Amino acid sequence: MAIQWYPGHMHKAQKQIKEVMPKIDLIIEVLDARIPYSSENPMVASLRGDKPCIKVLNKSDLADPKTTALWQEYFEQEQGVKAIPLCTIQGNQTQDLLKLCRSMLPNKGGVDKPIHTMICGIPNVGKSTLINALAGRQIAKTGNEPAVTKAQQRIRLDGNIILSDTPGILWPKFDNVASGYRLAATGAVKDTAMEYDDVAAFTCEYLLQAYPEQLKARYKLEELPESEVVLMEEIGRKRGCLVRGGQVDYVKAATIILNELRDATIGRITLETPEMVAVEKVETAKIVAEKEERKKMVEELQKAKKRQRRRKNS
Repeated sequence: MAIQWYPGHMHKAQKQIKEVMPKIDLIIEVLDARIPYSSENPMVASLRGDKPCIKVLNKSDLADPKTTALWQEYFEQEQGVKAIPLCTIQGNQTQDLLKLCRSMLPNKGGVDKPIHTMICGIPNVGKSTLINALAGRQIAKTGNEPAVTKAQQRIRLDGNIILSDTPGILWPKFDNVASGYRLAATGAVKDTAMEYDDVAAFTCEYLLQAYPEQLKARYKLEELPESEVVLMEEIGRKRGCLVRGGQVDYVKAATIILNELRDATIGRITLETPEMVAVEKVETAKIVAEKEERKKMVEELQKAKKRQRRRKNS
């Protein structure tokens, strides 16, 4: 299944970010700690240039802490980048983020030299909740669904930090198919743009390999099945997701699985590791190169046909 979702306001926001970027001193990119790579927007890296950047690993209370530490180390290998795990319900952590902003720009933050920051992130990573926590009041509209923020705004924070907010932006297409599934599993893509049973099957396949004990404990399974489909069937039967004839309703079972993944009822789970992503990047680069090659071949063929038609008509 190809998961694509790119509301119109996101295209407008992309233009606005390009216009504002020259005035920005520091980028704060909010990521979902459960999918740090898949929740990165490649557009941010291309636009920020050499500006310093803080990667906020938000929702860290839902993610596997050991894997979060690996991601923090991974991101900080890049020049000018710092990473910080964060849970917005813990207010003291937002102060740590402000301190990090000031430490990265020690020559700014005084009365005459405000620190101009931009906060960005894909939908549903908790960006608006973080802004409200930083400001100490309700400024940004929040909601447990993607694409709540639809316009830019500027907020003055403690320490003479000026924060520019941006709508959550997904990119038009996911070259890495696995990233599309992970975004859907964690709620970054509207439910109407995905097939629940397909996304849940992808998730179950990963959980069987990476978090077998959590599955056993949550769904009271003595032994784990060998396939994700059988796992969904067993969970569906245990939870009464049955239709006429005693067949499992896969959509209902999938809904239970994804909801319990999203609220960490299954456990603190991270759906990707730096090691996994390194392999996927190589595979994705090959796929993209093949697509570009096919595109060029089609374009050359179309040009040849046009030349042929012109010769016939002349």
